[in-house]
Amino acid sequence: MSMKSLKFRKKVGAAGLALCAASGLAAGQHTAVAAVTEQVEITGHYMNAVGSSDAASQGVIGAGLLRSRPAQRPGEVLEFVPGMIVTQHAGDGKANQYFLRGFNLDHGTDFATRVAGMPVNMPTHAHGQGYTDLNFLLPELVQRIEYRKGPYFAASGNFSSAGAADIVYRTRLDAPFASVTLGENGYRRGVAAGSGEVAPGISLLGAVELMRNDGPWTVPEDLQRSNAVVTLSGGTAAQGFSASLMGYDASWTSTDQIPQRLIDAGTFQGQPFGRFDSLDPSAGGTTSRYSLSSEWHRRDEAGTTLVSAYAMRYRLDLYSNFTYALERPDTGDQFNQRDRRSVYGFDASHAFEHTLAGLAARSEFGLQLRHDRIEVGLFDTQARQRLATTREDEVQETLLGVYGELTAQLTPWLRGVAGLRADRLRAEVDALTLAANGGSASDTQWSPKLSLIAGPFAKTELFFNAGRGFHSNDARGTTAAVDPKTGDAVDKVPPLVASQGMELGLRTEALPGLQSSIALWQLDFDSELVYIGDAGATEASSGSQRHGVEWNNRWTPVPWLLVDADFAWSHARFDNGDRIPNALDEVASVAVTARDLGPWSASLQWRYLGSGALIEDNSVRSLSSLTTNLRLGWKFGRHAELTLDVFNLFDREVNDIQYFYESRVPGEAAGVEDRHVHAAEPRNFRLTLRVGF
Repeated sequence: MSMKSLKFRKKVGAAGLALCAASGLAAGQHTAVAAVTEQVEITGHYMNAVGSSDAASQGVIGAGLLRSRPAQRPGEVLEFVPGMIVTQHAGDGKANQYFLRGFNLDHGTDFATRVAGMPVNMPTHAHGQGYTDLNFLLPELVQRIEYRKGPYFAASGNFSSAGAADIVYRTRLDAPFASVTLGENGYRRGVAAGSGEVAPGISLLGAVELMRNDGPWTVPEDLQRSNAVVTLSGGTAAQGFSASLMGYDASWTSTDQIPQRLIDAGTFQGQPFGRFDSLDPSAGGTTSRYSLSSEWHRRDEAGTTLVSAYAMRYRLDLYSNFTYALERPDTGDQFNQRDRRSVYGFDASHAFEHTLAGLAARSEFGLQLRHDRIEVGLFDTQARQRLATTREDEVQETLLGVYGELTAQLTPWLRGVAGLRADRLRAEVDALTLAANGGSASDTQWSPKLSLIAGPFAKTELFFNAGRGFHSNDARGTTAAVDPKTGDAVDKVPPLVASQGMELGLRTEALPGLQSSIALWQLDFDSELVYIGDAGATEASSGSQRHGVEWNNRWTPVPWLLVDADFAWSHARFDNGDRIPNALDEVASVAVTARDLGPWSASLQWRYLGSGALIEDNSVRSLSSLTTNLRLGWKFGRHAELTLDVFNLFDREVNDIQYFYESRVPGEAAGVEDRHVHAAEPRNFRLTLRVGF
């Protein structure tokens, strides 16, 4: 039986897999393409050629493209995922706000992110379920981003219903470098990195970052960030290993969202008040993340085996005040969310090619285990001084997932992928402040997956994808019996919440130089997480239904010019027909990049956030926004480059986030329902000098 079709996928799907082999891909960072043995030279752009993936909404982003556009914050590398928007509603030391496929993903729920083989999402987190803080990311070390959307992939588990991204770090650099960035409002950043052989076949990579920033805020942000990575690697693409030690610390003062009524009035308590002012100058936080991870891989005629393990120590103290003086007029409504945890994990997978009933086939089996030991607390505070304890808990949470996936070439023009995943969660909650809220909970879910890929026909292929996914709920909600503030009885939430999704897609390269894809998708959830503004938290509600269209385009009219145009439309409703607050109806991104024009390069990106309902009856909607970012690069000498980034080029007054809820500022007799906004930064410049050695 010929393996021609599967081998075709290896060649045109070189995007991820040649690079996988080069870096030693950790378990859990799977692509849909069979392993390759040949070396392929990759140029940086979206690497989503016909035949390279199992869905129109799946792909790989190369490092070259990541370097071509400016990013104001580390987490904005995820904006290269078509249809993803990344914003911030508090200080830059806090996790970003993410939007995708009609979801306000809050700080990461329903989008699973991994960096260097380790999961970033935090279950049972002090601030929000699935909290995804990417501020420790070093963009200079990113080799590629593998993304996929929808619950169609057996290797993707918790938090991946809307999508997932594996951010793969380099284990070697072409040459050591140092860079310094200076910008407005006290922005200063320095990075130094290098790698070299320390023994035959053994390489050591090291990178360090120091960063400071005050931002445009009246109360300076005083963001201080330090970051370091050390990676030891050895072996070959066929068999090798890597081990990484990472450390990250940050502290900041945040200007949280503020009421629109004060901005409109222009004054507060007799003083001028504007978009960048604060109602609580002591809001902000501190955080740290230290990890040790390792991976081992082997690729031979028997198949591909990947094994990885990790251990992590994480800390967060977050001080927020969203309602100002609504609940506690005398002391203010500031509260502290504290998270202390240790995380341990192990992933393993094995894939091999074979025949099944005379058909060319590939099978993959995997196991993923994660255990979190968590100390989490919620406290009333004033100026970061504790006044009262709302609740403190110690939680042990374990999630075990196993999966199998079979890819078969059913006919010369039709490929099928069938998968089955089983996940088992168990949580034990020791409620230190209210024993009635303690206990244990467990749940199991089976998640079948199916994909059919037809083609290519005239450089065009068609996709059908369907599957079941899930996200876990906060373990404290699975055992809670009493509201710790009011003493009222509360209903327990299920440990796992199921989702069901389906997608029809098309990808074509029929026109020379143009790659286009379109996906019509639907995703239903058994339960939805909704933002509750007056509590600064989320709570579970009824089920939801979403559907939409994504249209993505990659055009290279001439070798030196790249045009990326992504458009997404979404329709999001609760099961009862109500709108889902903060679900954006449209998002778009258009980027034009010119490269290798002698020593010059340039990139211009337009980024559009459409309007969305802020409350269920759609009577209040967010305002749309359009911003433009510019990057100009100039190479001089053999190893030096100067880069100018301009953010919000046309200095538009737009907002990064908008909510509608009740708040009360000092001097008001009662609470007022109002729009609350966090301003996007005005036009600002950053200049970077990078020197290689």
